[in-house]
Formats: sequence, structure tokens, C-alpha cells
Amino acid sequence: MNNAISLNKINKSFGSKRAVIDLDLAIPEGSMIGLIGPNGAGKTTSIRMIMSIIFADSGSIQVLGKDSAIESKDRIGYLPEERGLYKKMKVGDFLKYIGRLKGIDGAGLEKTVRDWLERVGLPDCYRKKCEELSKGMQQKVQFIASVIHEPDLLILDEPFSGLDPVNSRLLRGLVDEQHQRGCTLIFSTHQMSQAEALCDRVVMIHQGQKVLDNTLDEISARYTPREVRFEPVGDFVESNVSNLAGIDRVERHNGTVWAHLSKGVQCEHVLRQIAATTPVRKIEVVRPTLEDVFIGIVAGSAKTEEERAELLALMRSTGVKTSSDVSGD
Repeated sequence: MNNAISLNKINKSFGSKRAVIDLDLAIPEGSMIGLIGPNGAGKTTSIRMIMSIIFADSGSIQVLGKDSAIESKDRIGYLPEERGLYKKMKVGDFLKYIGRLKGIDGAGLEKTVRDWLERVGLPDCYRKKCEELSKGMQQKVQFIASVIHEPDLLILDEPFSGLDPVNSRLLRGLVDEQHQRGCTLIFSTHQMSQAEALCDRVVMIHQGQKVLDNTLDEISARYTPREVRFEPVGDFVESNVSNLAGIDRVERHNGTVWAHLSKGVQCEHVLRQIAATTPVRKIEVVRPTLEDVFIGIVAGSAKTEEERAELLALMRSTGVKTSSDVSGD
């Protein structure tokens, strides 16, 4: 399979700040890749280099078989992190203008625009000025602009930011539709659940360096489960479980008990012990989520406990839950 994007030893600095460090990346045609990492990790800088908006200090980039995205611009769709529309233009005129820029023939273009506006719930916005729309509406219009020409490569930078749950679900469906027709997709996000729900593979960048590049199945196999959850039957005696070898602590959440394992303990052994000592209605080993892995890598990179606490506080401020820890094999 050919690669839609190939990056080889890419470096980029801004003054003394090294934003991207020796980044290697190969993205096969037709794949859907989640580019994740904390804010400021280097995700947007990497995307801008792929798009030839800025240029690498060293290394090589190939996009759709060319040495620059500029040479393949009509085959690429891009939704940047910084939203931007021509505010005084009417929505329909703006989308037709973008369509013509991307090489769409004038015949049928208006119908294509109207059909897309209907699909995203904005059929009455064709003659409205872009500045009259809410931020969520503007975001949907800009998404249409990125896909109206049916690109071979679609790059979305924080595409769900600012959308309510209903419109996030709508956009997820449209993104998946682009993937199903064979488009290669990259989307950057710091919201792990979105990457986990949509992607074939996840690439994590932290402090300008790639620290993870695996499929979701590979990530699940690589990181050790650290939790067993069960629903006890009848009266539950907490000490029967909390005193078992390998149990670090026990928490109760409504009718479910969470047994957190000590580091290095095999979860299957603990599972058997719990089942042997406590009648249960349901018991399961909980695999780490992508968010858990994210937290483990980022917090694990801290050199001091003070730095680790600062990183965890930063993640909490951006909405990342930090209650779980994971360990790699």
C-alpha cells in the first residue's frame, strides 16, 4: 500500500523552542489517523508543515506522492484550528467560490452546495452572510468547504471544538463517510474519546516528539490493565477484597466495586481471587482507555513530582480526566 503522507526526520524550531523533533511518520492511503497530544505538543505545527503553510528546518515531506502539498492542493481538504470565513460573503457564494478554487465545474455546483447545507442542517443559510452565523454553524460551513471537492486527503485540526453533542455526532458521521469512500484522514485532537471512536491508528506527539504510533488493538495489548470491576451479590464485605494480594485499593460506585491493582500484578490472577472470595453478578477486567495511556505517557515524562503535578493540573484544566494510571509492558 502506498503512503498518502511520509515524513522523514522532520525538525522545526521557533527561536530557542524546538517545536518538532526528528518526526518520522508514514500514513497509508485510505487510513484514518488520530494525531493526539497535549496542547502545545507540536500537532498543529506538524500539520502546517504537511500543508506547506510553514516549512521544516530539516527533513523531507511527501504528500500524495509529491514533494509539497502545494503540488496536490486540489486533492487535499483542510480544516484549520483557526476558523476563518469571508465574513461579508453569503454562505452559498462562499462555498461556490471555494468549490471553483478546488476545480469543481460550475455546472451543478449550486446544487452540490445546497445539498451539503441540507445535510448539515443549514438549508436556510444559503443567502445569509457568514458573519450572521453562530460559531457552530460557521464550523459546519467550513467543514463543507474542506470536503466539497471530495478530496483524497482530508486534514482536520480540532474539528469538534466548540460543537454541541448533537452536532459533534453529526460531524463524526460525515467524517466516517469520507473515510468509507476511500479518503485518507488525519485529525488532530486532545479529546481522546473522539480519536478512540473514529481512528484506525493513533499517533501521539509530546514535547515535539512522537511517543506512540500504533493501532488501537496494539495499544490495548501493550498497556497492562490496572483495574477489575464487579457487581457483588448480596452483602459485600470490602475487606474480603481489599486484603487480597495485589489489590492496591477498593472503591465503591453505586452498585459497582472497582478494585485497583498494584503495579506489576497480573489482572487474571486477581480476577480469579475475587471470584473465589465474593459472589458476583458480573466481573470484568478493564482495559486502559486511550485517555489513560495519554495520561500515563505525559505524566511519566515528568522529571520531578512537582513537574508531574503541573502536567496533571494542566490536563485537568483542558477537560482530561486524570483518575487512572496505566503501565506499559
